[in-house]
Amino acid sequence: MRAVVVMYDSLNRHMLEPYGCAETHTPNFARLARRAVQFDTCYAGSLPCMPARRELHTGRYNFLHRSWGPIEPFDDSMPEILKRNGVYTHLVSDHTHYWEDGGATYHGRYSSWEGFRGQEGDRWKGIVGGIAHEENLIHFTGYRGMLFEQDCINRTYMRDERDHPQTRTFQAGLEFIRSNAGKDRWMVQIETFDPHEPFFSYERYKALYPHEYDGPKFDWPDYAPVDQTPEQVRHGRLEYAALLSMCDHSLGCVLDLFDELDLWRDTMLIVCTDHGYMLGEHGFWAKNYMPPYEEVVHTPLFIWDPRAGVAAERRSSLVQTIDLPATLLGFFGVPLPKDMQGHDLLPVLLRDEPVRDGALFGWFGRHVCYTDGRYVYMLPPVPGNRPLNEYTLMPTHMACMFQPEELRSMQRAGGFSFTKGCPLMRIESDAPDILSDPNAGGELLFDVLADPQQRHPIEDAELAGRFRAEIARLMRENDAPAEQFVRMGLE
Repeated sequence: MRAVVVMYDSLNRHMLEPYGCAETHTPNFARLARRAVQFDTCYAGSLPCMPARRELHTGRYNFLHRSWGPIEPFDDSMPEILKRNGVYTHLVSDHTHYWEDGGATYHGRYSSWEGFRGQEGDRWKGIVGGIAHEENLIHFTGYRGMLFEQDCINRTYMRDERDHPQTRTFQAGLEFIRSNAGKDRWMVQIETFDPHEPFFSYERYKALYPHEYDGPKFDWPDYAPVDQTPEQVRHGRLEYAALLSMCDHSLGCVLDLFDELDLWRDTMLIVCTDHGYMLGEHGFWAKNYMPPYEEVVHTPLFIWDPRAGVAAERRSSLVQTIDLPATLLGFFGVPLPKDMQGHDLLPVLLRDEPVRDGALFGWFGRHVCYTDGRYVYMLPPVPGNRPLNEYTLMPTHMACMFQPEELRSMQRAGGFSFTKGCPLMRIESDAPDILSDPNAGGELLFDVLADPQQRHPIEDAELAGRFRAEIARLMRENDAPAEQFVRMGLE
């Protein structure tokens, strides 16, 4: 038994052909849907990138205790559990955040790993003084300006598609599969940063989306409300679509190898993402600062599981990222650790039998949200958004360590039910104030079956009250910090 996990970053469900999109060219995702089970009600849990990956390892929500951060010493890590139980695990990725301070403990959980450089503002190639930019180019300032400057350098080393980190990542993954096709009990995770911004792709993919445009070069939206012209917005969306088609091509290479080696007999295939991405919907670009709309949290998921042998079917049961590590452990016959809250999805694959009634999702320090698969309820924090603390033994942000002024607020705190007796650092947090008001959007309730684009919030005090109670129940089950109930105005 073997398993292949293909993971994308910022893969939009609503932009894929199997989910009804007629505007993009994604024939290999359509081909995948014919060889696997397609999930219609999959939701992210903790957002964004590394919080989602902590869920992929631990099978439990991250966002109520911690913002962006590494795997903690007390965490159960799915690839490490497999490794301890005789399953070889390998990671190939161009996701730069794995090698920054805030993600540097993830790749070491695998038996082996390969990393490829050059995505986004990866501090990869050095040119003193930078390089000259095109005049007809949108610029950034501050931290994102640094990423922009580095990306301009990186792109000069990726003029050929063969040199692109996505291409190199998939080729390394295919090499691992081909080299080990005759071996048993292994898992490989092929993970690309794409189609995350910047939407850098090549002419053969851009040619799939012909359109007239003479505005500034625009393949990298800022994390900000839309203030571009309709022509710029359309161009930005089509730049994303071109990169999406490049991702589709890479997926096709994996499917080709499954066909060639007849891996469908005994090899699991999971194709997933961490979250989606706003491309102008609701007036927003990107993620992290707006209410977590469907475009960001309602994610695509495809699974071929030889245990079930089910293909070309769809499933409506509610599932989440936290269910994926449990499914992989179950596939290899490895018992789930007691702190893992996700479920093996085999019953859903076989009979569309639900494994949960509801699910939480959100960003640390912002809305706490709930869905039962039909309704989505977004609960904002009380005014002031306090108290709010980080609980950790690994005080790092995305790309740096906590600063001394932050650590001065640190207090020793007792552990939680999942920290295996370890005391923790409790550090006051101001993280949600970085981008915008954490109360932005206020309290929102949507019927996403009747209104999938969430254009018409509904008023239903009884339903909202029931969902607040469900949020509180799931927060208790997650052993959320007591002050989170105060912050959210819950008993």
